[in-house]
Parts: sequence; structure tokens; C-alpha cells
Amino acid sequence: MSDVILLEGIQIPVRLGVTAAERRVRRPVRLDLEAARDLRAAGVSDRIQQTVHYKRIFEVVEEVALKHEHRLVEALADRIAKAILGNFEVDRVTVTVRKPTPISGVLEYCGVRITRNRDDLL
Repeated sequence: MSDVILLEGIQIPVRLGVTAAERRVRRPVRLDLEAARDLRAAGVSDRIQQTVHYKRIFEVVEEVALKHEHRLVEALADRIAKAILGNFEVDRVTVTVRKPTPISGVLEYCGVRITRNRDDLL
């Protein structure tokens, strides 16, 4: 299946960093998310009940990002992926997290891209 629901360019201020000093201040991260699901029924019916509402996905992403301090972008991405799989009928989710200018003047972004399947919740 190649159907995906896309949310790209999400910006959320999070407490993220290895040191306590980094985590004291919320700084924006950029998130992209792909949630795989068969969308044929939604395409035919044109009804929101046949898909996953992207606003609801955004709300879960925002809740996870704001609820905790995160030392690693890997941990943030994994928490988001598990929350999406746990809350929505999707088969697979890919989460990309980018931390802007982690090293001043040297690097535009650092980050990770992870993919988790429904089986990963078991």
C-alpha cells in the first residue's frame, strides 16, 4: 500500500537537549509525519469518517512534544510514532524530527527519521 496522510513542516517549541541547560528553554523543532493507511474508501465516499483527520494527528503530535522533556530527537520521534500508532488506525508511521541550528553557524539542521509499524507496539 502506498497511501499516506502527510503533515509536513510542523513547528513546535519543545524542551529538547542532552543537558539540563538545553532543556530549560523551549526551542522549535520541525516535524514531518507520514501515516500509512488505505485511503481508497475515503477517496470514494468523500467522508472524513473514512480517513484519519489530520488535525487530530497534529493534536497528538503537539501533546507528546509539549508534555515531556526530551534528551534526544530519537526519543521524541519514537514517542510521537508510538502515540500515532496507539491512537489511530494506521499501519505505519514515519516521523522526521529536525533540530534547527544545533551547532551555531555550522549546521542548519540535525535530526532523525524513524519508521514504526503497528507490530512495534506489541
